[in-house]
Order: sequence, then structure tokens, then C-alpha cells
Amino acid sequence: MAVKSTSKIEINVGLDENKIPEKLHWTAQDSNVKDQEAKAVILAVWDEKTKDTLRMDLWTKEMQIDEMKQFFHQTLVSMANTFERATNDTKMTATMKDFCDYFAEKLELTKK
Repeated sequence: MAVKSTSKIEINVGLDENKIPEKLHWTAQDSNVKDQEAKAVILAVWDEKTKDTLRMDLWTKEMQIDEMKQFFHQTLVSMANTFERATNDTKMTATMKDFCDYFAEKLELTKK
């Protein structure tokens, strides 16, 4: 199958003197996202040759611990949903979602 077009997603990282992220901004060419500020990003890329996942985890100094906990929980839920769409493995998806519920409970993220 030939590539018909391309789309660009860009992440710009502003660093301090110690190369610690101060600011994160991202743009997605085919959406309404233009230079949107973010406090954290998790990016995973599958390397077919090495059969390994390459990862980039960045967060700014402004990211609060409570925000990071919520960010991780939402990322885990999103990964469970993506896993289900990609594999149709409903049994493992249910297990993953159970863990997400447990994670939220232990971090007291669930609404009371």
C-alpha cells in the first residue's frame, strides 16, 4: 500500500540551563491543535527491527504530583482501550481495566 499523504505532529521542549523541561508545546498538523501548552507527554514508538519499544517521558517542573497521578491513570485507561481495539482481547482488557480501577482507588482518584 502506497502512502497517499503525510501528517506532522510536533513537540517543542523548552529547557532550563540543566536541560530540565520548563515548557512543552505541541502542534498537530491535521487538527485544531496549534502550539498547545502541555505539562507532560508520554510517547511510545515500536521499533520493528529490534522488536522493542522506544519511549520518551517528559514533564515540566510545573507538573504537580496530583496531576501526574491523574495523567498516569488516564494514560493507563487509554492504553487498555487501545489494546482492546487493536487485539479484540476482551478478557485481558477487562483485567487491565480492573488494574486501572485499583490504581485509581489506591491513589484516591475515584470520586467519593
